[in-house]
Amino acid sequence: MPAQSKAQQKAAGAALSAKRGESKVNDLQGASKDMYDSMTEKELEELASTPRKGLPEKKDDDDV
Repeated sequence: MPAQSKAQQKAAGAALSAKRGESKVNDLQGASKDMYDSMTEKELEELASTPRKGLPEKKDDDDV
């Protein structure tokens, strides 16, 4: 499942870093904290590895 926005890709990267012990879980906030709690490392890898080129900064609510 690829990320749908740059913000989502960045949040997944932050959550993945914490999941791997490379950064502190307490430093997470917002979407990255939710992702850390609810997603596996493999799911986070898939989101975080999405190329940013061509992604919008944020996902439009109309795209749901």
